[in-house]
Amino acid sequence: MAQLDFKTVSAIPRAIWALGLVSMFMDISSEMIHALLPIYLVTGLGASALAVGVIEGIAEATAAITKVFSGALSDWLGRRKLLAVVGYGLAAFTKPIFPLAASIGWLVAARFIDRVGKGIRGAPRDALVADLAPPELRGASFGLRQSLDTIGAFLGPLAAIGLMLASAGNFRLVFWAAVLPAFISFALIAFAVAEPARPAGLRQVKFPLHRSEIGRLPKAYWLVIAVATAFTLARFSEAFLLLKAQRVGLAIDFIPAVLVLMNVVYALASFPAGILADGPGGRDRVLVVGLVLLVAADLVLAFADSLALTGLGVVLWGLHMGLTQGLLSALVADTAPAELRGTAFGMFNLITGVALLLASLIAGVLWDWLGPDATFLAGAGFAVLSIAGYFAIAPTSARRLFKRSSGAGGQPGT
Repeated sequence: MAQLDFKTVSAIPRAIWALGLVSMFMDISSEMIHALLPIYLVTGLGASALAVGVIEGIAEATAAITKVFSGALSDWLGRRKLLAVVGYGLAAFTKPIFPLAASIGWLVAARFIDRVGKGIRGAPRDALVADLAPPELRGASFGLRQSLDTIGAFLGPLAAIGLMLASAGNFRLVFWAAVLPAFISFALIAFAVAEPARPAGLRQVKFPLHRSEIGRLPKAYWLVIAVATAFTLARFSEAFLLLKAQRVGLAIDFIPAVLVLMNVVYALASFPAGILADGPGGRDRVLVVGLVLLVAADLVLAFADSLALTGLGVVLWGLHMGLTQGLLSALVADTAPAELRGTAFGMFNLITGVALLLASLIAGVLWDWLGPDATFLAGAGFAVLSIAGYFAIAPTSARRLFKRSSGAGGQPGT
């Protein structure tokens, strides 16, 4: 079993560390805004919980759809960095719209453009991590990038809390402060990340989204897609964690603390989970534990009537994110041919993005019609179905394919 030691950490290429810092600074910026945006929409602009669900779902689905085309384009070009730079740049230059927006329409437009930037950069960046990572450290490499990304995801809300307290609840001041780390992220991806040379003899892909090329993605890859899709239906937007915390009495100034808590746990779990997943059979075990933790998180949040219980549910939610998100990316990298990694990550994000849109819409409807209990109980139900579906196919092919992926030493997609 892989160990969390200096040798493992130092063996991860510097470019992956740099990509992790790029993600960290952009997440600081994004989460300073997103930690407050649901509450700002509901209390400041009069939006409903359903509207929050629609906005969040459309935003994430937009990013997912864009990732398909950016991933395929990166395979066609045979280069990843240019598209990543464009995506991070678009997100950075969009950030000033948030403090300037005077209506829900402007905020929706800003969120939409911001997510387009995320879509452009997402699949090429993940494919770049896969290109850079040594096969035997692929889980650890994705776990590290996810961990640094998530450090930004809790530093952002923490900064938002401090600024809200210091400014007596000035939302727009927080949104303006979020502009600086976005431009630091853009500068890092532009000047501190070097793309590796394309391997000699790697097949040139002329039409990545053509049926013949999609058909080259192996059975193991589509199994990963199936598991991830079912899992995503159980994992709606974290905006509903914020609304739950407000419902049980957390003051508005401290609402971002929910994301701070979740992301601290998420960040602490991601890198060790990636290392454990690199061990024999590790992919399989870590995934199942992550699904079980999601069921537990939803059940606790459904019945929580105090800040303490809500906090426990948020901790469990962060643990399941830490165990599963980097792992799913590593599984895509394991199972996709090297020349189609951008397309593979794009397809992965499209399908799971549509699932997240459906999950967020369902969560919003249930919240408005039946209350928060029904929202989280439905999430637990979807998670249980995901576990049942996984074990239904495990005896025949799933666990065999996942364990084969865990070796990570052979050729991707074989």
